[in-house]
Amino acid sequence: MNTERINELRKEWEAEEKIAHIHGWDFSHNHGRYEEEEDLPWDYERIIAEYRTDDKKMLDFDTGGGEFLLSLKHPYENTAATEGFPPNVELCKETLLPLGIDFKACDDAANIPFEDDSFDLIINRHGDFDPEETHRILKQDGLFITEQVGADNDRDLAEMVLPEVEAPFPELKLSIQKEKFEKAGFEIVRAEEAYRPIRFYDIGAFVWFVHIIEWEFPGFSVDKCFDKLLEMQEIIDKNGVLEGTIHRYLIVAKKK
Repeated sequence: MNTERINELRKEWEAEEKIAHIHGWDFSHNHGRYEEEEDLPWDYERIIAEYRTDDKKMLDFDTGGGEFLLSLKHPYENTAATEGFPPNVELCKETLLPLGIDFKACDDAANIPFEDDSFDLIINRHGDFDPEETHRILKQDGLFITEQVGADNDRDLAEMVLPEVEAPFPELKLSIQKEKFEKAGFEIVRAEEAYRPIRFYDIGAFVWFVHIIEWEFPGFSVDKCFDKLLEMQEIIDKNGVLEGTIHRYLIVAKKK
């Protein structure tokens, strides 16, 4: 790789680093430049549809910007949501509250600002959770449906740029979490775990992505990891794609 191209790549990647931000949970900046969750063995939205009925009180915990919640078209008067990330909190106040959705700011899954036995259904996609607190605010026979990012998510990619970096959430594995839910008083209705590919078609997309989910890549910067990024670029030049591994698990739990 000649010096001119190396300098061009540095400028390109530093530009991606500079503009990396997110509105709600919108990854459209990377549309067509990377792929993930294309072949999970379950459909989170379809699973919710199996249990959701219009008369049920439903909470979306850690709703992001509320985009997915609104797509479900659950009656607003029976819908509640929480979010803890400050920019998304403001977005939810602007979009959800005027619709009549009971939105509350919350950044502590162990201290949710709703009364005991408030909900028939709680959904949570890639958000924080606490089994005991979830049990408290669910009605008897209420359901908690969650799709989660597992402990091994993107580990191979993280180790490419940050060798020996520690996993940020080592307990996020299906076997461990099932046991926690059972101890909190839940019956496990459904539980699945999956490892699937994540693919990047340019390193600029990877740089942007890493800064959005920075907890998986602590201390990353283009300057610090530049040589490693060049090695990753060589993989794309050779194969047309840089591939890593995502880790997901699904739990449907019923309050006994």
